[in-house]
Amino acid sequence: MGNTYIGLLRGINVSGQKKIKMADLRLVLEENGLKNVKTYIQSGNIVFDHKQVDANKLEEIIASTIRAHFGFDVPTLIIQKDDVEQTLKVNPFLEESEENNLYYVLLKNPPREELIAQFNELQFENERFLVTDTCVYLFCENGYGRAKLNNNFVEKKLKVEATTRNHKTMLKLLEMTST
Repeated sequence: MGNTYIGLLRGINVSGQKKIKMADLRLVLEENGLKNVKTYIQSGNIVFDHKQVDANKLEEIIASTIRAHFGFDVPTLIIQKDDVEQTLKVNPFLEESEENNLYYVLLKNPPREELIAQFNELQFENERFLVTDTCVYLFCENGYGRAKLNNNFVEKKLKVEATTRNHKTMLKLLEMTST
């Protein structure tokens, strides 16, 4: 059957931009070699099987399929069940906050050390964070919608591609890899 992967698409179906129906996405991805494709909500969460083991090649398969079929580019990040489990396990804010205030800015590549050092000097009212090589953990007391520490800000300051998911979505993706 292959390995099970999670594909995270950035910036689709947001404010009417880059609209993709999940049924259409599942169909075109299966037509292009992905197996057992499942999606979760409209924001670009995909669980699938594939024999390929190179995450970069899988990202390109998904990105090029979307480009060819839907006509636009979508940043894509591939992770696996173990990645999600580890990310959830080491969240420094898990014990002290409500789950609806936890967010994960998942990084495509590790940021440079000097950029992390500069980022760590920042402070935001009602927002705390921890930067690692793969994730910026966010604790947003007033929710993500009002947060200054959003995906665009993280990408700009750390100079890496990223995509953000809330705690509930991360748990659901983990669950979907087991079914």
